[in-house]
Amino acid sequence: MEATLEAVKRSDRGKNEARRLRAAGSMPAVVYGARVGDAVPVATPVSVDPKMLMRIMHSDSGVNTLIKLRVEGAETSVLVKEYQLDPVTNKLLHADFYQLAMDKLLTVTVPVSVKGEPKGVKLQGGLLDFVTREIEVECLPADIPEHIDLDVSELELHQSVRVRDLPPHPKWKAISDGETMLVHIVLPKAEESAATTAATDVAAAPTAEPEVAKKGKPEKEDDDKKK
Repeated sequence: MEATLEAVKRSDRGKNEARRLRAAGSMPAVVYGARVGDAVPVATPVSVDPKMLMRIMHSDSGVNTLIKLRVEGAETSVLVKEYQLDPVTNKLLHADFYQLAMDKLLTVTVPVSVKGEPKGVKLQGGLLDFVTREIEVECLPADIPEHIDLDVSELELHQSVRVRDLPPHPKWKAISDGETMLVHIVLPKAEESAATTAATDVAAAPTAEPEVAKKGKPEKEDDDKKK
């Protein structure tokens, strides 16, 4: 997804300027990552509309939304690098933007989206344990995925999917540890506990000892056999 955001250069810095901007319905921000020839010079202080930016950040692609930042006639492609929220009102207070080279690979964190109902849940009474909900991928800025779709419909009880199991994609490459567990199908806690208890009881059951022949003299014979 791509969005457009208007920005205005600002010359003043400091807390007083930040308060003045917020009181006027705007918000301080800084544009980083500039190189020679970039539309916006390095560490340029700007102001933006916090409501517009929050709307972009709440879209499907979130902070991975490619933003065309328009700064007084100049236009540059950026991502939100960092942002600060008010701990009480949850309103945006400040943001840092990072200018992108559209022909250079970058690393972003992308959410994993689970699709389908596993066989292990529908037919075998298991539960889907969603272990890792985000992974890192490498791609060009224009190819940043909104999310990674993971089809779990064929998963059976005790089966799992790790990062290494993801099918290759022509526009991005997963770079998180291949052993990272994404999802697996597990027994419900009560059944798992019962199975563990049963296995423990079997292991702890006493083993019958073989009968040992008694040592010593044989018993005396009946009186009618005595001499």
